[in-house]
Amino acid sequence: MARRFFERAIALHDVPEKITIDKSGANTAAVHGLFDAVGQAVELRQSKYLNNLVEQDHRAIKRRTRPMLGFKEFRSAARIIAGIETLHMIRKGQLDCPKGTPLSSAQQFYSLAY
Repeated sequence: MARRFFERAIALHDVPEKITIDKSGANTAAVHGLFDAVGQAVELRQSKYLNNLVEQDHRAIKRRTRPMLGFKEFRSAARIIAGIETLHMIRKGQLDCPKGTPLSSAQQFYSLAY
């Protein structure tokens, strides 16, 4: 799963100069396996504090999904997480308003439904 994530990220954004991950063995193995196969050197930084911004960003998703005890299907997980992220983008003011007019959070949400 970790390797597939890195493959997709590289396909979308090109090969990074540095990768910061926590001490997870799965992430470490995925990064080493992927870049050994590709043949490019990438600086790998492993610290539980350097990726704190990323960890804090998905705390809200963990809080919402933990009571669900996981997901049965990948498709349902993807849809629920996309919905949660969309709501957070609206709340943070990161979602573009249609036609450039400023809308309230509720109006932005309803504009997505129609």
